[in-house]
Amino acid sequence: MNNKLYVGNLPFQTEESDLQALFSQAGTVESINVVRDRESGRARGFAFVEMANDTDAQTAIDRFNDQPFGGRNLTVNVARPQTPRGGFGAGQNRGGRRSEPRW
Repeated sequence: MNNKLYVGNLPFQTEESDLQALFSQAGTVESINVVRDRESGRARGFAFVEMANDTDAQTAIDRFNDQPFGGRNLTVNVARPQTPRGGFGAGQNRGGRRSEPRW
């Protein structure tokens, strides 16, 4: 199991210290990253919490998944690796057409 957890359905005013206080009840917290909007700095409603080991991570899932926090029921599960997003990389452009040089 992975000891990095996804924590979703967070109130937008959630701070790292709020999650530190909560998740430390399940074991040792290594790191917390509340994901924020780049422009406004406002929390986006989810975070990643890394626990010290797999046992602490499973304890946190068992204790906090679907439990109330700030008026919402949390979603707590093992974080999955980010999948590469499709985009406009080399040889691609909008609409799927090949770009031909204009002479």
